[in-house]
Amino acid sequence: MYDFQRIENFAPIAQQIIDVFYTSFSTFEGESEGALIRSLVEHLLENTPEPDIFIFAALHHDTVIGCAIFSRLTYSDDARNVFILSPMAVHPDHQNNGIGQTLLRESIAVLKDHGIDILMTYGDPSFYGKIGFLPVTEQVAPPPFPLSMPIGWIGQSLHGAEIAPLQGSCTCVSALKNPAIW
Repeated sequence: MYDFQRIENFAPIAQQIIDVFYTSFSTFEGESEGALIRSLVEHLLENTPEPDIFIFAALHHDTVIGCAIFSRLTYSDDARNVFILSPMAVHPDHQNNGIGQTLLRESIAVLKDHGIDILMTYGDPSFYGKIGFLPVTEQVAPPPFPLSMPIGWIGQSLHGAEIAPLQGSCTCVSALKNPAIW
């Protein structure tokens, strides 16, 4: 019924990806948040170099109904491969069917196989905790910008160990360099 896959050539479905984010965030967070996330996704898709982004989609009859975008976080004095999940959405018509959790589990397995060491996200700990994200302090993983809700800064090691403190200052891809989303 649903197909979960990494999207490497996203150009043919870019508008579907953007629409899923806009519709989901507008429905649950309001029009202004939908517009902010739409702009973020457009910038991610247009301006992020290929080695710095992974896009995963949930498809229903070849239509994007969910999407997770991971982009690189770089720590100046740390060689580990760190990516952040931001943003992620499932279309409102398909929520509460386990699509988001399945999409993330499938995505995490692929990212682990691609040598990613640590995943971070900035979101609801109760949702993301179901798939292995745990609270992380800003001392362990400094964010690229000040956090408005530090409780939402969560992460996981893809190699089973606790996250050892990341060293150096953190930078993110250009699309995430907007303090309004932090």
